[in-house]
Formats: sequence, C-alpha cells, structure tokens
Amino acid sequence: MAWLRERGMGATVLVSAISAAFGVALLTVTGYLAAVLQADPTFGDSETLVIVVGILSVLLVGVAVYVGAMVTANTFATIVAGRTRRIALMRLIGASARSQRAEVAGQGLVVGALGAFAGLVLGTTACLAAVPLMDRLVGIDTDYVVAQPVLLVPAVAVALTTWAASWAGSRRVLTVTPLQALSGAVEVTHEQVSARRGRNAVAFVLLGLGVALLALGVLAGLVTPLGVVIAFVGGLLSFTGLTLAAPVVMPPLLRLSARAFGRSVPARLAAENALRYPERSSRMAIGVVMGVALVTMFAVAAESVKVLLAVSAGGEVDAAFAGMLDSFATVMMALVGVSAVIAAVGLVNLLTIGVVQRRRELGLLRALGLSAGQVRRMVLLEAAHVTVTALAFGLLLGIVYGWVGAQSLLGAVQVPPAWSAPTFVAPALPLLPLAAVIVATAVLTLIAAVVPTRLATRVAPVAALAE
Repeated sequence: MAWLRERGMGATVLVSAISAAFGVALLTVTGYLAAVLQADPTFGDSETLVIVVGILSVLLVGVAVYVGAMVTANTFATIVAGRTRRIALMRLIGASARSQRAEVAGQGLVVGALGAFAGLVLGTTACLAAVPLMDRLVGIDTDYVVAQPVLLVPAVAVALTTWAASWAGSRRVLTVTPLQALSGAVEVTHEQVSARRGRNAVAFVLLGLGVALLALGVLAGLVTPLGVVIAFVGGLLSFTGLTLAAPVVMPPLLRLSARAFGRSVPARLAAENALRYPERSSRMAIGVVMGVALVTMFAVAAESVKVLLAVSAGGEVDAAFAGMLDSFATVMMALVGVSAVIAAVGLVNLLTIGVVQRRRELGLLRALGLSAGQVRRMVLLEAAHVTVTALAFGLLLGIVYGWVGAQSLLGAVQVPPAWSAPTFVAPALPLLPLAAVIVATAVLTLIAAVVPTRLATRVAPVAALAE
C-alpha cells in the first residue's frame, strides 16, 4: 500500500470523502425538508412538493458524483502520465498493458472506498448532530431518522465512480511502449490530440446530442415543468462532450487570453506550456469551468425567476416572498458550492502533481539561466492563464445553462397579467454572486499556486536534471 503516499492519492481520497459526505448531507436535508412539509398543515397534503424535493435531491447528488468522477479521472490521467517510465519498464520485463491498467484501476477502487467510507461516517455523524438543532430552530418535532439504508447509495456510487474514473483516466497505459522507459512523464502533444479522430468524434457527438436535448428541454418546458429533466440530461451530455473535447476546445481560448499576460520571458513560457500540452492544461481548466458553471447556473436561474416574478407582480415582489426566494437560492448555491470545492481540490492537486512531474524541465530552465523568481512567476502565470480562461468559459456556460434551466422549468407556468402559457423567462445576471465567483476564483488561483511555486524551486538544477 506504499502507493497511497504518492502525490495525488491523498487528494483523491479527500475528493471521494467530500463527494460521499455531500451526498449523505443532501439526502438527509431533503428528507428532513420533506418531513417538515408533511408536518405542516398547509403543505402536508401536497404530493407535488415531495416529488419536487425528491427530484432535486437526486439531481444534486448526481451533480456531486459527476464532479467527483471528473476530478478523479483527470487526477489519475495525470498520475499515469508521471508513471510512464515505470510502466514502460514493467512492459519491458514482460508485464502486459492490461495488467498495468488493472493495477491502476484497483488503486482507484481502494482510494474511492476509503474516501466513501470516511465521507459516509463523517456525513452521518454531522447529520445526527444537526437534525435535533434543526428541530429546535423550526419548532417542529419531526422525529426524523437520520441513519437510513438510503445513505449507503451516495457512498457506493462514489466508490464505484472513482473506480470507473480511474479506469477511464488510466486508458493511456495501453499506449505506453517499452521504449518510453528512457523518458520521464509523457504528455500528449497538440499534434497527437488533433490526430485522435475517434475520441474527438465521440466528444462532438455527445456535445451535439447534449445541445439538442437542451433545446428539446426548453421546448418541452413550454408544456410541462418536466422539461427541466430533459434539459438536465442534455446538460450532463453536453458538458461530458466538452470535457472530452477540452484538449481541442481549450487551446484557441488559451491563445486568446495569453495576450493579457504580457511578453516577458516567464509569461511567454507560461503561455507556451499551456498550449504545448493541451491535455495537461485542459485537465486543470475543466475543473474550474465545472465549478464556476455550476454556481453561475444556479445564481442566474434564481435571478431569472425573481425577475419573472417581479414582472408578473407589476414591478415589485412581495418582500417576504423575495426573502424566501433569496434564502432558497443561497442554500442551493451553498450546496452546489461543495461541488466547486471538489473542483478546487482537483485544481490544487493537478498543479502540484504537474510541477513534481516537471522537475527535469524546470531544472533545465534554471540551468539555462532563469532565476528562481522567474521560474516561480512562470508557474504562477501558467496557473493564472488557465484559470482566467476557465473562469470566462465557465461564466458563459453557467449563464446559458442557468437560463435553460429556468426556462425549461417555468415555461409552462401561467403568470399574470396574461395568465397564459407559454411564458418567456428572460435571462438575468446577478451581479453580486458573479462578482463573488470572480473573486473566489482569483483567490483559488493564488492558493492553488502556493505549493507548486515553492516546489518549482526547491530542488537544485543539477539534482533535477540527474533524475
């Protein structure tokens, strides 16, 4: 089990634990909310509210598991890139590629199981302590039972998706040749990414199918609120397609944003590093895109609903109702923010692993005359370059997804003064949440780059080149 001490494994356990604990907390919160609604004489007979709460819990658990799986897959892909020499040596002495891949996938299953168990225990313990406090706060004795078999569902899902993500992330093991035993970490170049026609075709098919389902969800939403379910599936498929196509999609975006960082030597090296190996930079970017898009999506959807209600009420929404809507939106964004935390852990993890795997490259730059300060600035600018691009892309996606979600959910709702459907939901941008997202991303970039920039100059150039 010595491999558990390898860089990246601890953060992967943390991602799995957060995902499982989030799933447990979410199921408990929605179950408790359903119990409170049933105890209320006003809403107790409303089966629709219970169904809506149930659908919401399933969708958000799915989002948490999806984000965790994406981050884990990217982490294991990066780990495998750094193990190229060892895998090639094993191939050289007779090991098959499939056995090496099975070893990596087995490690993913162990890591996922450890994290899922820890998240299950911590999440259940926290909920056991929180429910009595909520009873006193609400003023209703719900007698809600926290420890239910359903809480095993997110833990099992996280363990299995971590195993599946490690299997998917380790697919490059099959392409490692014994001749690569003489090299170090091998990342896929831009030319190799462009040549992978099969994967790129699958990515764009998923993207196209997802966009079609998003449009279908909007159209179905003009008839029934269940259009949001179709739009949700379209969102998952389209974002999965974007994730697979990220090595093709991100380089043009990175090239555009590179101009904002100046023409100094560290800035030019940072920009070229992000473009030279698009798969490595896209793995770092996609987690930020995911976190920003999720938070922005819920913020835009909530603000769009609020504007719609204001228009239907003649310009003003009842203060109590507006406060309730804002509270609900805040809770939802806080829940989705957990998924953003998962993506942030993935970014820090990938940056750190990337610097460790590039010790020879950084040592060569030092030997060629770059100072320690220039190398640190290069690593920081590379992180900033990727995250700024991902921030802009994530904001755009979040705005689109948020409007689609609001329109597909409320398009069939009759609102005054016309009291007729279909209803057009105009997209609205909440300035304060969007500003908070931008500031949080900037802080994340600085925090994520602290450890990598220190590691970048910790080893002497001669020692790095000797590895």
